[in-house]
Amino acid sequence: MEKPLYISTRGGVSPVDFNAAVMMGLADDGGLLIPAEIPDVTSKLSAWRKLSYPELAFEVLHCFIGDAVPSNDLKNLVKRSYSTFSVPEVVPVKAVGTVYICELFHGPTLAFKDIALQFLGNMFEYLLACTKGKLNIIGATSGDTGSAAIHGVRGKAGIDIFIMFPEGRVSPLQERQMTSVPDANVHCIAINGTFDDGQRVLKELFNDMAFKRDYHLGAVNSVNWARVLAQIVYYFWSAFRVTEETGSSAVQVSVPTGNFGDIFAGYMAKRMGAPISRLILATNENDILSRFFNTGEYSLGKVVPTLSPSMDIQVASNFERYLYYRLGQDTVKVRATMDEFAKCKRIVVPGKDGEFAAGRGDTATTIDTIQRYYRQHGYLLDPHTAVGVAVAEQNACEGIPTVCLATAHPAKFAATIEKALEPGLAVHPTLEALKTLPTRKVLLDPLKEVVKGYVAETLAGK
Repeated sequence: MEKPLYISTRGGVSPVDFNAAVMMGLADDGGLLIPAEIPDVTSKLSAWRKLSYPELAFEVLHCFIGDAVPSNDLKNLVKRSYSTFSVPEVVPVKAVGTVYICELFHGPTLAFKDIALQFLGNMFEYLLACTKGKLNIIGATSGDTGSAAIHGVRGKAGIDIFIMFPEGRVSPLQERQMTSVPDANVHCIAINGTFDDGQRVLKELFNDMAFKRDYHLGAVNSVNWARVLAQIVYYFWSAFRVTEETGSSAVQVSVPTGNFGDIFAGYMAKRMGAPISRLILATNENDILSRFFNTGEYSLGKVVPTLSPSMDIQVASNFERYLYYRLGQDTVKVRATMDEFAKCKRIVVPGKDGEFAAGRGDTATTIDTIQRYYRQHGYLLDPHTAVGVAVAEQNACEGIPTVCLATAHPAKFAATIEKALEPGLAVHPTLEALKTLPTRKVLLDPLKEVVKGYVAETLAGK
């Protein structure tokens, strides 16, 4: 199999193979990297249904990696990545009431980000060993990406990681999962601002080409194509499990999302031929994405703190990848549209995409959904998953079963569970152990030169 190629949504980067795409992270022209071609796998679905999760992951990944990584090496990377999960099936799918819950939280940090970041950490280490290179990862997180990224690369040779998170806007346990990691290659930066501020600084750093080159910057946010790629797998996996159980030909999948990375992976799976009839996009009060899919207007609002902080985002960094397809794969239009949004904070895209339904679950709805599912079904939902379930209920479709992605273990948001139900229900030994560990972080203003200076100073001492 030849090496599949990657291009930029803005058309300013020569096609590169998977390995170069992973190391580039954000495209050098400021766009996002996407596959030049999306493989059609409909002829393989029957065989893929019979595979274990790691076996399925290899098949899906291989479609987009090809000979860039030898097959045996890729199989070993996949096996290592999912051996860290606490359940043998990696991603259990459970019938709960009228929906099916796809549990993505059985990795080391109890969040769906582990699915991609365990793989990406191992892939980074593999590629650096091949080239004897160094990598300095810079990321911004609204909660779970930071800890999953840190746990994916902690202690790995040739890698330092700098993670920015909004001070006071992630849950205490999410913060501890980052700041309690003692490895010398881990650096946590609390910023005086929102996640969007951190994401802005991240893009400014990556668009500083001299700094990116001189300091060997790499990305773990969902701007990195490998993140999206690894997440495609569980859309096939969950659709297979549910269609087998129900006898239906397809499912719809509800995805709680803020940054559009997770649901974009579902969009790619659907385009590849996964048995998915449509995707349900679920937001909290920070509803720029659900408003877009219902009205065609993508306009910036103010970030509102909610019970589902990982979704407290207005500027969705992966939206540009979807926009590329929505605008007919016209890179000139994409660049012009993104320039317009940067200037006016608002764009309008005519028409409606029937492959998506969209809605929002506010604070009251989130609490109600957590209460109902525990009292009626004995199942505990974290607040992000509760948003997805609530919006799924709003978009039920007769004859089509609904898969809801469960993105985090409820114990990561124990205060919300306690508010909705009672104390002591949401606990996990991994998280309990964090409460007595020492922590370390620095507090910085969300300015490019400030963060740039901290990175340079930290690395100068190494």
